[in-house]
Amino acid sequence: MYRVVEIERIRQEARNVKTFRFADDSSPLPGQFYMIWIPGVDEFPMSISYTGALKGFTVKKIGRGTSRMHDLEPGDKIWIRGPYGRGFHIDKRRKSLVVGGGSGMATLGPLIEEIKGDVIIAARTKEELIFTERFSHLNPWIATDDGSAGFKGYATDLARKLVEEREYDIIYACGPEQMIKGLVDLAFERDIDIQVSLERLMKCGIGICDSCSINGYRVCVDGPVFFKEELKNMDELGKVRRGWSGKREVVR
Repeated sequence: MYRVVEIERIRQEARNVKTFRFADDSSPLPGQFYMIWIPGVDEFPMSISYTGALKGFTVKKIGRGTSRMHDLEPGDKIWIRGPYGRGFHIDKRRKSLVVGGGSGMATLGPLIEEIKGDVIIAARTKEELIFTERFSHLNPWIATDDGSAGFKGYATDLARKLVEEREYDIIYACGPEQMIKGLVDLAFERDIDIQVSLERLMKCGIGICDSCSINGYRVCVDGPVFFKEELKNMDELGKVRRGWSGKREVVR
């Protein structure tokens, strides 16, 4: 069932990225997502980026629906349903490395607030980094592809460096699929546990349309968080996905 929520606060996080805060009685777990409906425009999935009494969606402007959402102002309303999917399994006793690439950091926000560990915030350039202020008290590691802030290189390069220098029990990650594939390979190489949140095209959010499928898993109901044993034989990861037409296409 849809319910209407009112936007109470809006914050510009980075270039083309805004956070929308709203009150809602649901109780999402870190890693779960909602379906957002803007009548007459579009419906699209969005991970929760803030939990608690005043929840939040952190939205990157990409398509028709997210572009329209960026036009909203405090007092405007959106329709939501959820939360859906499987979130992260959290064990606070484990030494963790959390890796967020681009807008994937939005998904990891509630997780980071519940665990202790090292955090990598990565993006293509410094103008696209998000949540650096939110988690400044954790002294996060920063990585940019172009070297405009922090470590120059990919998030996977920095993660490998840290893994070689420190001991971790688990890696948590969300971001571009090529980044995820690199981190999964690193986890198996170093015998480290890993949980990742996958971002794939979702149309229904409840396991009917199959647009988000990967190796027989439906990301919306079997994920979006996947565990190490499930990732072991996920040979489509970082290679192919389904487009809007349902046709398989190369991941970029």
